[in-house]
Amino acid sequence: MKRKVLKLALASTTLIATSAFAQDVTLTIESWRNDDLALWQEKIIPAFEAENPGIKVNFTPSAPAEYNAVLNSKLDAGSAGDLITCRPFDASLALFEAGHLTDLDDMEAMSNFSDVAKSAWQTDDGSASFCVPMASVIHGFIYNKDAFEELGIDEPTTEAEFFAALDKIKEDGTYIPMAMGTNDQWEAATMGYNNIGPNYWKGEEGRRALIAGEQKLTDADWVAPYATLAKWGAYLGDGYEAQTYPDSQNIFTLGRAAIYPAGSWEISGFNTQADFEMGAFKPPVQNAGDTCYISDHTDIGIGMNAASKNPDAARTFLAWVASPEFATIFGNALPGFFPLSKTPVELDDPLAKEFVSWRGECESTIRSTYQILSRGTPNLENETWGASVAAIKGTSTPEELGAKLQEGLASWYEPQQ
Repeated sequence: MKRKVLKLALASTTLIATSAFAQDVTLTIESWRNDDLALWQEKIIPAFEAENPGIKVNFTPSAPAEYNAVLNSKLDAGSAGDLITCRPFDASLALFEAGHLTDLDDMEAMSNFSDVAKSAWQTDDGSASFCVPMASVIHGFIYNKDAFEELGIDEPTTEAEFFAALDKIKEDGTYIPMAMGTNDQWEAATMGYNNIGPNYWKGEEGRRALIAGEQKLTDADWVAPYATLAKWGAYLGDGYEAQTYPDSQNIFTLGRAAIYPAGSWEISGFNTQADFEMGAFKPPVQNAGDTCYISDHTDIGIGMNAASKNPDAARTFLAWVASPEFATIFGNALPGFFPLSKTPVELDDPLAKEFVSWRGECESTIRSTYQILSRGTPNLENETWGASVAAIKGTSTPEELGAKLQEGLASWYEPQQ
């Protein structure tokens, strides 16, 4: 009898301790996504807290441009939050190697993601995964359906059809054919070179071959996209050289341009700003019947601060982020940021549904410069920005650009030497 009373007393004490612990736990999330603060406060956090009473969550974003510096300062000072929003590849890998992020491979929830989804937040050899994948963004082209209908243009599927459409729009004169500038540089690489390029270098096949040193940036498949970009300048409108990224967004959403080389992250903003119906088409292939490739770029994940004082609660939150419930909330509240979990998510936004449908039609890859190849100096990602701008402006030939990029990469990356 005494033993039974003792067991009950211990059980009661455990429940009280657990309850007290749960009531006191507050998790803090560090993030650079300050534009979706309302989503976290109004949808994501209430849904989690409803299922996990006693664990409170604070979402505390920094300005995107300042995030890396702010986060590193907090980590060094021991004041960073329990959960760290993870940029893809090297920035997060550096945090893991510095001991700031926890290996999450022992979490059953990680089996909800494919190897490709996890690759952005793994060690080079794949032996450790340190962030739960949240979402990717897909590249393509968004267009003004009214403009296409007025001019009798169908969605282009080949490059010949694409340039024929641009010629028709330019000849009519009502619309600027494409809204993109080169002032900020990164768009030329992100929405230009790494948008159309995978159709040339065959997506993952070429990207992995470049990392392995089996292909070079002087090879035809890596030079040819610059030759295609060299044709774009004629369709970008007067003064595109000084046109900023926000300028391009405004030109398109105000209805002044027919096509916008895009990432799916534009969908939410464009939905609120454009008063015309929009469509999307994937990067045109070179010839009818060619296999198509899309940049389905792993964009955002979330991991645990290795110094968190609430590791059990943090793991509970991370497991929930890996769930279909989170994926459904996130995918529909932020159309254009596509969940990476294996469980299909039913999306409501028609433009987002169009982008994500390409996963079933094309081979997916990620941006060519993001994994391993931009760790040295010169930085290949940044060099590709300048090269893409030079191609569009016609200040260097595609062959010259390929040779310069290859020389820079080979100067520090051993497999390319």
